Amino acid sequence: MSDPMSDRMSDRMHEHAHADQDCADFLEQIVYFLDNELDDADCAAVRVHLDTCNPCLVKYDLQRTVKAVVARSCTEVAPADLRDRVRLRIREVQVQIASTSRVEG
Repeated sequence: MSDPMSDRMSDRMHEHAHADQDCADFLEQIVYFLDNELDDADCAAVRVHLDTCNPCLVKYDLQRTVKAVVARSCTEVAPADLRDRVRLRIREVQVQIASTSRVEG
């Protein structure tokens, strides 16, 4: 299924006709936009900006792709021996921290 914003990216190349600070503000919101964590007004503002700013649309598409790849990758389960080694190492670090705290305290 194609993403309408990605499709528009290939259809047009808009000039960057606004301040870079505008882009910085919108780029900060892209992560929240991708996670559906913005209210309707902010979503609309991000969409309008992406419709008029090809550089931000490219960055949006990259973020969307990275998010999808990470989501797919996170479905794998680590082997039991690796999980055990990680747990053991965490316990060792916790003991070191506790020991250091007692010596300093």
